[in-house]
Amino acid sequence: MRFHFVLTLWTGVCQAAMQHYPAAWGHYDVCKSQIYSDEGLTWDYMACQPEAADMTQFLKVTLDPPNITCGDPPETYCALENPYMCNNECDASTEELAHPPKLMFDIEGRNPTTFWQSTSWKKYPKALLVNITLSWNKTIELTDDIVLTFESGRPEQMVLEKSLDYGRSWQPYQFYATDCLDAFTMEPKTVQDLTQHTLLDIICTEDYSRGYVWKYDKTVRFEIKDRFALFAGPRLHNMASLYGQLDTTKNLRDFFTITDLRIRLLRPATGATMVDEDNLSRYFYAISDIKVQGRCKCNLHANSCVFDKEKLGCECEHNTTGPDCGRCKKNYQGRAWSAGSYLPIPKGTANTCIVNNIGPVIRPNVSSLGVANRKEARVCDNELLRCQNGGVCVNNVRCSCPSDYSGLLCEKSRCETELGGCGGPNSGQPPLTPSSSSRLLLLLLGSALLREASCWPAVL
Repeated sequence: MRFHFVLTLWTGVCQAAMQHYPAAWGHYDVCKSQIYSDEGLTWDYMACQPEAADMTQFLKVTLDPPNITCGDPPETYCALENPYMCNNECDASTEELAHPPKLMFDIEGRNPTTFWQSTSWKKYPKALLVNITLSWNKTIELTDDIVLTFESGRPEQMVLEKSLDYGRSWQPYQFYATDCLDAFTMEPKTVQDLTQHTLLDIICTEDYSRGYVWKYDKTVRFEIKDRFALFAGPRLHNMASLYGQLDTTKNLRDFFTITDLRIRLLRPATGATMVDEDNLSRYFYAISDIKVQGRCKCNLHANSCVFDKEKLGCECEHNTTGPDCGRCKKNYQGRAWSAGSYLPIPKGTANTCIVNNIGPVIRPNVSSLGVANRKEARVCDNELLRCQNGGVCVNNVRCSCPSDYSGLLCEKSRCETELGGCGGPNSGQPPLTPSSSSRLLLLLLGSALLREASCWPAVL
């Protein structure tokens, strides 16, 4: 089963004096395209990334404790707002009455609503604690709010945590409580209190826990878009600014990057009154939906991501490889790997891995060529450095020569190394002057380097 994501962003307009970024700008759905240049048909490489998608279809969910789901043994629940209305039954052995974890991620809109449900708070006053862990076994970049929909009433205390190392370590994303000072010794804040300079601050909010309004508002959010808006404007109309900040602001991109999420439920909704110890079946957790919108992190080296054999992986371009395109392919380590860049807008910088130099490095003589540069010539990747005498270029780095020829460009007859040389009676080859092949190679290399030198930047 394979799913492909293709990013849809926008096209941009660039002017000489200044840049304007209208609502439609900068496509990142293509990694490379063929263009015509002075050297003929060549590849133009661009930064690229997969399309954002519903990432819950690719995750694995685990609960701790593992036996926290209701229904084993069967249990009857009462309504929070009415302790005498106890007609909700949970029975794991009956499909219609079971509430397994997978129902947090099924298609919404069914009637009646499907949801996961925990056991009730039967061991009060001992805390009713549940950890719900979502794992992708892949690095994910969040692109929209994380939204949890509760059917039980929103928790009075909860923590959302993230991991960047596949669950080996955790850090808080946000705290939620009816009283932040009492629960977490933190002053209550909202995302509207954040600025560009405090965006990475971890806050406790009372917006999703306060008051007895659970029947009318069931969602708890981690506000991704409101944080984006600090750079991109209230309607995200200036995405160029956001992408520029993601490139240049330390730790900003990592803030929106995860491999795992963990929802720590610490105290269930209890309503407007004290806990009724005679009706503990009123208190439990139930979640009908979890939304996590994001994209595979491919370091701007892929525009598609596949889900194959229960695992996500980037389809890497730019001669990169790995689950996140995080390293250069074998034989393409001519310079250190680097992530792509969104800058300059609108196409970004691909930072393509380049081929290793095979054989001796050929450096131009500055005085003879009249050009100072630091780029190394490579064999058969230029129309002036083509394989000769029927040789075939392999991976743009070397020539595979016919049996009768050798040399960097197959310019040498093998008989040159044989006893008697190419003029011998058994060579079958016309005699070559000793320096003809070397002069030919030098001429070709010099011409190619001169041609490329005019386009090489001063700093590489």
